[in-house]
Amino acid sequence: MSNPYFQFKQFTVWHDKCAMKVGTDGVLLGAWASVRNAHRILDIGTGTGLVALMLAQRSLPDANIVALEIDEAAAGQARENVARSSWKERIEVVQVDFKKYQSSAKFDVIVSNPPYFIDSLGCPDQQRNSARHNDSLTYEDLLAGVAGLLAEDGTFTIVIPADVADRVKMIASAKRMQAVRQLNVITKPGGIPRRTLITFSFANQECIVEELLTEVARHQYSKEYVALTREYYLNM
Repeated sequence: MSNPYFQFKQFTVWHDKCAMKVGTDGVLLGAWASVRNAHRILDIGTGTGLVALMLAQRSLPDANIVALEIDEAAAGQARENVARSSWKERIEVVQVDFKKYQSSAKFDVIVSNPPYFIDSLGCPDQQRNSARHNDSLTYEDLLAGVAGLLAEDGTFTIVIPADVADRVKMIASAKRMQAVRQLNVITKPGGIPRRTLITFSFANQECIVEELLTEVARHQYSKEYVALTREYYLNM
């Protein structure tokens, strides 16, 4: 049986009640997304609460984070993880379908590690299926909602499969959002990017594209990956 929790330097994430466990995608998003000068942050599809906790660790002391989760069990566990953390007064976990979520105030930063297996075979576990597949929250739905909630000078950062990056950029462009930062993630030397992180904004500026190799050998992390995640991982 896998460990029911994951210990980070400043917080612990229990994930035994969540379909999607703590993984590299979430850690990359939590470590790479900019929260500079952000006072209101929205995490769409928080799952265990991992990304919300990571952003709370390095955001402004008065930054408030709303973490949305559609699954009841995951939302409950995210609340428990937040309650055990040092930032419980700054993070609000809301169980809601993002397509129905409304806010009177805009957000400076929005992040999402969304369902990503398009048109792939569903798995028997319905909870895991909902977390992994984007049948219930398409990229079109996600980006339309983000466009309505993002402050004019805000940013939206997403982690997605590399092979859908162009499609997501096209959808975002139709909502006036342009890619301004992109990180292509390679898991082994000589490999091709499997994951991409993209930051969008309403500003029309050139996109800065970078590449990150996570491992130089099996279980041997690159110095760039260590530098990115050392404030979180115990063994970095």
